[in-house]
Amino acid sequence: MNEKTHFGFKEVDVDKKSQHVGEVFHSVAEEYDLMNDAMSFGMHRLWKKILIELSELSEGSVVLDIASGTADIPKLINKKFKSVSMHVTDINESMLALGKDRAINENFFQNCNFALASGESLPYKDKTFDLVTVGFGLRNFTDKQKGLKEMKRVLKPGGVLLVLEFSKPTNSLFSRVYDWYSFNIIPKLGKLLANDSESYEYLAESIRVHPDQETLNEMVVDSGFGECKFYNLVNGVVAIHKAK
Repeated sequence: MNEKTHFGFKEVDVDKKSQHVGEVFHSVAEEYDLMNDAMSFGMHRLWKKILIELSELSEGSVVLDIASGTADIPKLINKKFKSVSMHVTDINESMLALGKDRAINENFFQNCNFALASGESLPYKDKTFDLVTVGFGLRNFTDKQKGLKEMKRVLKPGGVLLVLEFSKPTNSLFSRVYDWYSFNIIPKLGKLLANDSESYEYLAESIRVHPDQETLNEMVVDSGFGECKFYNLVNGVVAIHKAK
């Protein structure tokens, strides 16, 4: 019997999840930034800026961004640190192409290297990077633990991992309101903005089956990191996990 994993609230064969996720992101690629606005009330830009503030970056650092999407995080890093070497990756061809086009159009491509790559099997040598970031991508991994171990492998000693992801609200009333918004409004926005309610339903569901803050913290430590701590934003709707 084939091993199963979550695809939103559905169960699918482990070896088929990446295909299903790929279809979602091929579908939403052109409206990806609009999707992030819909799912975060437009606050994802602020959260990414907070991520950079936690990065401990300095000029000349080597950085890997996983599941880069439209390259928001590389753009912010490049704007603040002109001599950082950025490696921009995504497993999805449509998303990577959008990120590369944006880097050229908005003139932050000079120090960027682009690669089609899975976060669960990174094409880099051990101890390569000073910083690894993944923003709103870990929940789409088939094997999150494997991905975290890969991130640990490619980090230099003393390097920093930063994971920005939707998480579990700490207030029960707020959680109910957010659930209502996620399952009643976001799919309708998907239908209205992209003529695609099913992909947006998956994205809302994928948040609910993603590990909560404490569980993900344990997973990061179990992947070989010496310590990990997390920062709740907006009552835990989003959390940033930082490990060294």
